[in-house]
Amino acid sequence: MSFGVGVSGARGGPGALLREFGAGKNEGKFFDVRVVARLAGYLAPYGWRMLGAFAAMLAASALTLVTPYWYKIAIDQHIAAGDLAGLTWLAWLIGGAFVALYLATLAQQYLLGWVGQRVLANLRAQLFRHLQALPLGYHDTHIVGVTVSRVINDVAVINDLLSEGWITLIADFVILGGIVVVMLSLSAPLALWSFAVLPLMALATAIFSRQAKIAFRKTRSAVAAVVGDLAEDLAGMRVIQAFAQEGEAQKRFRQVNVANRDAHVSAMSLSFAFLPAIEFLGMLATGIVLWVGGQMVARNEVTVGVLVAFLSYVTRFFAPIQELSRLYNTMQSAMAGGERVVELLDTAPIVCDCADARVMPAIAGALAFEHVSFRYRADAPFVLRDINLKIAPGQTVALVGPTGAGKTSLGNLIARLYDVTEGAVTVDGVDVRAVTQESLRRQMGIVPQDPFLFTGTLADNIRFGRMDASDEAMIAAARLANAHDFIAALPEGYRTKILEGGANVSVGQRQLICIARAILADPHVLILDEATANVDTVTEALIQSALERLLAGRTAIVIAHRLSTIRHADLICVVQDGQIVEQGRHDALLARGGVYHALHARQFAGA
Repeated sequence: MSFGVGVSGARGGPGALLREFGAGKNEGKFFDVRVVARLAGYLAPYGWRMLGAFAAMLAASALTLVTPYWYKIAIDQHIAAGDLAGLTWLAWLIGGAFVALYLATLAQQYLLGWVGQRVLANLRAQLFRHLQALPLGYHDTHIVGVTVSRVINDVAVINDLLSEGWITLIADFVILGGIVVVMLSLSAPLALWSFAVLPLMALATAIFSRQAKIAFRKTRSAVAAVVGDLAEDLAGMRVIQAFAQEGEAQKRFRQVNVANRDAHVSAMSLSFAFLPAIEFLGMLATGIVLWVGGQMVARNEVTVGVLVAFLSYVTRFFAPIQELSRLYNTMQSAMAGGERVVELLDTAPIVCDCADARVMPAIAGALAFEHVSFRYRADAPFVLRDINLKIAPGQTVALVGPTGAGKTSLGNLIARLYDVTEGAVTVDGVDVRAVTQESLRRQMGIVPQDPFLFTGTLADNIRFGRMDASDEAMIAAARLANAHDFIAALPEGYRTKILEGGANVSVGQRQLICIARAILADPHVLILDEATANVDTVTEALIQSALERLLAGRTAIVIAHRLSTIRHADLICVVQDGQIVEQGRHDALLARGGVYHALHARQFAGA
């Protein structure tokens, strides 16, 4: 039973995926102070290392600025005067400066890399914790691939800005400012001639930044669309192949792939046009320095050493500008990714513990629905309407009815996977919203219709609800679940590795493992969501036998598709159009000749 679009929301094609990631929304700011301030907090635990990287950056910048000036001294004071001793000493000094520059740069890069990887891990860990805190309603309505792109791609580009980008930004401005000051001090007229290209550079930067702001947000959307479509098609490969829709799937993927390619080509084209323009302006400035400076040397207005220093400074002046253009690209991607990551982090869990939530004491098993109405979204119709139901401790209650009647919704509300819209669900007289989710769910067990196994061993999967269980307890649970025989027959037994999605075991075997998991967890309240719906009759008998052991002494909600599996339930509730229209035991409901009788007649008409 599915509620919300889930992964299938992408079937609208690449446009749906791009809309999911936010393409077409406000393009945002070049530099969003709110986003940067929020994300910069992840650097706080590494303040000393960032300070060390900052000091190394300042040392490297100072050495970059001083070496061209030493060229001037070498030419004007030592070469011109034939002072070989002084020239040798200065050459050693310049050589030492280059070694120090290498070490300072090495220290800066190491510290930034060390901090960057930890920021990357911490941010992803927080996102994962937050995703776990978000209710099922969020995950039902968001494409898995897009969420993966948030955690992997967006966080990576944010890390580039946080750990390295701002240090590089400061270094570039320090070098640029230092070069301007030194050039003006050496020769103001020649410096002003050198800066003649700056208006052209400002114009090129303005054009580039205006277009890049849009282009780099489109690339983030396009990347997410590719990841989302790929994740969905891989998950649905069985359906694609069963209906021979490989061509249609390829067509959809080709569309998002081409959109991704075009977005990146557009963004790269801007860079490819901008960077050569900066290089051209740098060459133009060098030509101006040679032409004007050469004439000034001829007129003895400046020395040859000053001219050589100017040529070196002009070359270094444009290198930081090129670096700033590359940093601009990083910043654009980081702002686009940062907006989405902050948006995800700010998504408040709809189902959360209240401020005064207390720990749920040991559950006896009395459940009650008190005038419960429920809908999945504020703009969606009600799927449950004014449900009133009392369940005694140890009682087995079966929920039957047509698909979409609201049976699974009732089970979800008991475990507080969703919150009621109206009314209350109580356990032992306590509103489930008044206790912590963990203390409530640890005393409940769910065996789903589609059994899910994690990658790892069979033993790991059985222990999932009780990680500290001994091997003896785990094997005993498997025996009670009728799973031990098939597990023991496997070459590696309980150490058998489960492939992704449990692909190397059958649906029935996965269900038996899930029942063993529930038995080992020893829940006080058990919810069975059509546990035998997708298995053959032989496996159904095994599952039914295991369920009888599992249900003994527990309060159980059994959502049933096959009516033969619930004829011995203490109470059967017939759910139709979001309401309980009939309730009673099997024989009494058949004798009434109502909805249950009709369902039973249709299901067993062949018999």
